[in-house]
Amino acid sequence: MFFLLWLLVLGWISYYLLQSSTSRITRTPVWLLWLVMMAPALIWSGWLLVNGASKKVPPELVIIPFLVCPFLYWFLVQLGRKEIIAQTQTQVEGSATEPTEPKPPLRPIDSEEEASLRDCFPWSIYFLRDLEFRPQAVICRGQLRTNPEAAYQAIRENVEQHFGDRFLVIFQNSLSGQPFFAIVPNPSRQSGETPVKKEPVTRPFFALALVLITVFTTTIVGSQIAGVTEKILQSNPYMLLQGLPYSLALITILGIHESGHYLAARFYKICTTLPYFIPVPFFLGTFGAFIQMRSPIPNRRALFDVSIAGPLAGLVATVPLLIWGLNHSTIVPLSEKSGMLNFDSFSPKFSLLMTWLSKLTLGSAFNAETAIHLHPVAVAGYLGLIVTAFNLMPVGQLDGGHIVHAMFGQRASMAIGQFARICMLLLSFLEQGLLLWAIILFLTPLNDEPALNDVSELDDRRDFLGLLAIGLLLIILLPAPKILLQWLNV
Repeated sequence: MFFLLWLLVLGWISYYLLQSSTSRITRTPVWLLWLVMMAPALIWSGWLLVNGASKKVPPELVIIPFLVCPFLYWFLVQLGRKEIIAQTQTQVEGSATEPTEPKPPLRPIDSEEEASLRDCFPWSIYFLRDLEFRPQAVICRGQLRTNPEAAYQAIRENVEQHFGDRFLVIFQNSLSGQPFFAIVPNPSRQSGETPVKKEPVTRPFFALALVLITVFTTTIVGSQIAGVTEKILQSNPYMLLQGLPYSLALITILGIHESGHYLAARFYKICTTLPYFIPVPFFLGTFGAFIQMRSPIPNRRALFDVSIAGPLAGLVATVPLLIWGLNHSTIVPLSEKSGMLNFDSFSPKFSLLMTWLSKLTLGSAFNAETAIHLHPVAVAGYLGLIVTAFNLMPVGQLDGGHIVHAMFGQRASMAIGQFARICMLLLSFLEQGLLLWAIILFLTPLNDEPALNDVSELDDRRDFLGLLAIGLLLIILLPAPKILLQWLNV
């Protein structure tokens, strides 16, 4: 039952991600893409339901769907893109099947404004060769003659001078690596110069209500982690307070993580919501928290800073709470049931960082024949570390996906994301607790929304910080080598 519930949650998350990301770039039905993405999880789940969890899934049922489904997904997305291109060409060139009263193509500017647009591109900054008119966009192709940051700033100011805030100026690299500009209507404006009436972005009372509900649900789960059974709770309801340490520690970690994103976004004047928690009355008591950015990200520098601010802020809160919780945990004998998902007999050897922190905190009491009965605060700190690692995965719209996008560009980030998926699948063969991660990453689309200026590269300091973030991910996920385990007597 619990496994089916997880499958339902994964299906809902993947459908939401597809609906919000791929529906704008392809005409292939979302349900069909979702079915292809979910096929491996459905195949594996069917095997487990028929044969039971005691039998391992055959390697061919793991490898073949993982190799076939990405190719089929890519083919269906490209097929839908061809339909969009064909429709665009029909709108621009006119339809041969309807010769009477052909409809004019949808253009964001008229012929009189075209000259003004050309004046926005000085030859010494960006030598404009031609304009390509698309539905709701003008593609401006030419040759860049200065550094990308200065070129984008100058052309954006020129467009604002001629057209006000009617358009957004997007600067991207083509498939051949040549930078081009795209002029698209500003979604915050309607026809003419009439501003769009905006809904309130920050809803503090709604955010506060979600926090309070999440405190309640995580307190229930925390009391179960602390050993409070339903029978005890019925006889003494005040025992529910035993779950508060877990609840407050977990909410602090998640809240600081999302606050890092929120404050960085506000620094760059990006319109964003407050952090919203997702309460659930089972599992961990929450599915985490999130913010929604309602305005475009200006450049790759802002994309990097906003993305890395969350994991770094969350890590600052996670490590002290984890060390405190480990210091108040107890040592238990190692057993066959010990592992990364057993909080009563926890074995940290799957993670280099967890092994080192456990040995640092518990000292000689923790050795090769022992495991750890985690204190509820240690459970929250451990989950905070897992959340940090998962968000740092360089895939799609996760924080790590944004980071590698900002460092290496959009096309390279998609290749890195696919490589990370394969590595996680291989790693799950060594540690079965990571199989769920591999499934979730496989359901996460690789594409990421570009910044307005997606050409200007990062400085050396941010590149170095990004490499440190990737290194942090590796020491959390990779198991401790045997040499280190022997040296630590673990």
